[in-house]
Amino acid sequence: MKVVFHERFYDVYTGDPAAAAGRLEPSVKILKKKYELIKAQNAKVADVERVHDRAHIEDVKRFDKIYSMALLAAGGTIQAARLACQGEPAYALVRPPGHHASPGSCWGFCFFNNVAVAVATLLGEGIINSALILDIDLHHGDGTDNYFCTRDEVEYLHPEGPTNSDWLRTCKKQLDQAKPADLIAVSAGFDRHAEDWGELLMTPDYRAIGNWVKLWSDKHCQGKRFVVLEGGYNHVSIAEGAEALLGAME
Repeated sequence: MKVVFHERFYDVYTGDPAAAAGRLEPSVKILKKKYELIKAQNAKVADVERVHDRAHIEDVKRFDKIYSMALLAAGGTIQAARLACQGEPAYALVRPPGHHASPGSCWGFCFFNNVAVAVATLLGEGIINSALILDIDLHHGDGTDNYFCTRDEVEYLHPEGPTNSDWLRTCKKQLDQAKPADLIAVSAGFDRHAEDWGELLMTPDYRAIGNWVKLWSDKHCQGKRFVVLEGGYNHVSIAEGAEALLGAME
């Protein structure tokens, strides 16, 4: 397992909770003891354009610090996806998150859709022909869904359930029923944690999810799997959830 990160992700780039000071430090403290950290690099604008309209990119570009950070987050996610395709599971520990960013708009603390840009880049380069995206964030990744909903080669899953057991059962069922693909990407929002906004999942539940993802990927796509950070606003439970998820996905 490799963790793609850059110290610039510590920077506070705007006033929303995803950009809060101290959000990623607990994750780095835990994960660097276990995994190699790979320095994130900027995405090419051409890769961002695979998903986003030029007008949207120009809108984000008006805010220099956000634009710079969003390019770095998208680039780090592309790196994690490439590592996965080379047989190395990876975690893009990046911000801003991305799953609420549609081709021509964004909201929910997102600017560029990191997972969509990464998957679209690999598809465009012919590295993969299909992908499965499992979004475990508290909120539906409407941006990801909006971009891929007309593309048969990408399946998007966002499990829901009113209780802990219902949600876990739905997640397992959706994965079991998902069609085979060349790669699985996990949009990992940890805001569904019991200590975060969602008040639903316990830390060991993320270990179960990671195990299901590993089993699915070993069966269907030669173990090609990666994770990208989305939401999560309790800084400690983000780190604990990620540790559990990644540990099971190794």
